[in-house]
Amino acid sequence: MKVLAIDSSGLTASVAVVEDSRTIAEYTVDYKKTHSQTLLPMIDEVAKMTELELSDIDAIAVSGGPGSFTGLRIGSATAKGLGLALDKPLIHVPTVDGLAYQVYGCGDIICPIMDARRNQVYTGIYTFSAKAGKKEGTREVEPVFQVLRMQMAIAVEDLIRRLNNYNRPVVFLGDGVPVYREMLSAGLEVPYSFAPSYMNRQRAAVIGALGIRYYKAGKYETAMEHQPEYLRQSQAERERAQRERTAKTLIREMKAEDAAAVAEIEYQTFPDHWSQNAVLDTLSNPQTVCLLAEKAGKAAGYLLAYLAGGEAEIARIAVPEGLKRQGIGKKLLQLLEETCKEKQVGRLLLDVRESNREARAFYQKMAFQEDGVRKGFYQSPAEDAVLMSREL
Repeated sequence: MKVLAIDSSGLTASVAVVEDSRTIAEYTVDYKKTHSQTLLPMIDEVAKMTELELSDIDAIAVSGGPGSFTGLRIGSATAKGLGLALDKPLIHVPTVDGLAYQVYGCGDIICPIMDARRNQVYTGIYTFSAKAGKKEGTREVEPVFQVLRMQMAIAVEDLIRRLNNYNRPVVFLGDGVPVYREMLSAGLEVPYSFAPSYMNRQRAAVIGALGIRYYKAGKYETAMEHQPEYLRQSQAERERAQRERTAKTLIREMKAEDAAAVAEIEYQTFPDHWSQNAVLDTLSNPQTVCLLAEKAGKAAGYLLAYLAGGEAEIARIAVPEGLKRQGIGKKLLQLLEETCKEKQVGRLLLDVRESNREARAFYQKMAFQEDGVRKGFYQSPAEDAVLMSREL
């Protein structure tokens, strides 16, 4: 099996062509140029030097994160583009798995650390077990790569506490070592060492070798399916989320142009989600109350209710997962109540899946009473409905 391997998850850019039993070529650069400038020329150079037709490779192994947000995006986009063009599968190799695999056969704790800023690192905890791989009837031993803790983002202080609990020697490697070496030395109570320069940074040859093992174990995906794994939001995403959390919530009447956003929340929230056309049909009905919650210019929740005979039946109410527990649902119900009073509606009705304890608790907090159960009311999956009401 022949694999093209790519790693641009950190400061180092690395490309390799790996077969089952050997590394045919490896090109690694740890210098100032950005990966957008270096990665494709490196692949081209490796292909030329080894007279490789990229169509002859069997798969593309890519370091899939965690790591530098920009670096991961460049590596992911490059791998996806080649995978789509060549119709080849992608092998997603976790970055810290690849770093740890460099210390092949080591029975100590292996702890790769990548600087995640703000006194945090991307890491995992690994070792090799020789006993588990011993071949019966021979003296040959095949070390087995063991993941003791999967990759994670963690504060350095917390990592030190966890490593001390193992009470075993630790080997560190990765670009986080020079940044946090003093903290590690001060806090560790177990023996430790730092890997030498030839094995302390990302290498595509290792991604390729580990990728071949993952491929043979069935761990691969299509180019379209591949997504990098960041483990943590980027600074821009964190700032945007903070703005959205602190932005004022506006509750207003829903408009036709809101239907697409509402349908998207429906799709993310309910197994029996409504389509955009279903939302538009409800909006066009004069005997409805359709409300939208908005934060930072984006849909943050909605409520759809039907009016009949002095009652309002709430057909749908939802708030996206990331915006729950911010009082949005309460504000939607409060405006519905005010609207119903203006229309001389005296009672609110709704039904909720019996298993949805979170929603039932919310409605009870909003003074709804449980009136009974409607057997087999819901489909996909089939479930009873709890009927609830509230007098206005």
